[in-house]
Formats: sequence, C-alpha cells, structure tokens
Amino acid sequence: MATDSGAESGNGSKEPEKSKIEPFRMPSAEEIRAQEVWNNCAVRSVVSGVMGGGLGLFMGLFLGALDNHPTMHDEMTGRQQFIYTAKQMGQRSWGSAKAFAVMGLVFSATECVVEKARAKHDMTNTVVAGCITGGVMSAKGGPQAACVGCAGFAAFSVLIEKFLDRHS
Repeated sequence: MATDSGAESGNGSKEPEKSKIEPFRMPSAEEIRAQEVWNNCAVRSVVSGVMGGGLGLFMGLFLGALDNHPTMHDEMTGRQQFIYTAKQMGQRSWGSAKAFAVMGLVFSATECVVEKARAKHDMTNTVVAGCITGGVMSAKGGPQAACVGCAGFAAFSVLIEKFLDRHS
C-alpha cells in the first residue's frame, strides 16, 4: 500500500493533455468580401498613399520644427519667431506628405500589379516595385538619377522586407 501511494504522488493526475490546435473555421461571407476588397490593387494603393501622406505629414512637422532659423532670428519678436517656425513646419510637412503619399501609392500599386501578373508572392515583386518607385521619385533628375534611385530604392525595399520577414 505504501508503494501505491508513492507512485500516485510522483506522477500526479494522469489526465490526457488537451490539444492546442484549434479546429479550422470557414470564413464568413463578410470576411470574404473584406478580403476581396483589400485584394483590389486600387484600394490597396489608395490606402497606402493616404497612410504614406499621414506619415509624411508628421515627419514634416517634426523635421520642420528642427530646421535652422534665419540669421535675423535674434532680432525677431517671439510672435514673429512663432509665425516663422509655424510656416516652415507647414511647408515642410506638406512637401513630405506629398512625397510619402506618392511613394506609398506607386510602390503599393506596382507591387500589387506585379504580384497579380506573376501569381507569386516573393521578393521579386518587392525588387521590381522598389526599382520602379525609386525611378519615378528621382526621374526629375534625369536618367542617371532615375537609375540610381531605382537601384537604391530596390535595395532599401529588400532590406525592409528582410527586416519584416514577410517572405519567409
């Protein structure tokens, strides 16, 4: 009898462990419709453009506040300094918002179209989208600048994808 109680206390209860795998659940009609809307390249591009614009707006406000002030800054009153700084922040934020919106829109649209055309979700889509985005963003500087922008943004896009680990 002493051996039986020792065996029970060492093993504890012998209940079977519950499985941690949840059963497969079919998506509802609403979830399917939402996924179809998000898979639309136009919707995805517009959302990326808006989000890029918002990010650019906040970055511009932050960086505009850090801009150097004019040499006459010591002669300006507090109100003039405030107005000057606010105008600088506004100009900087508007410029950044436009640039980031275009960047987000072009990258997202290109990646989506390339992904649908190739019917694959891999790093090649990211490289092509990065190259086209970099080329478009730096096209005003001429063909050499567009080529450098293409290579630079493609490399940056690959680094971001590796960091986020989306294509593993």
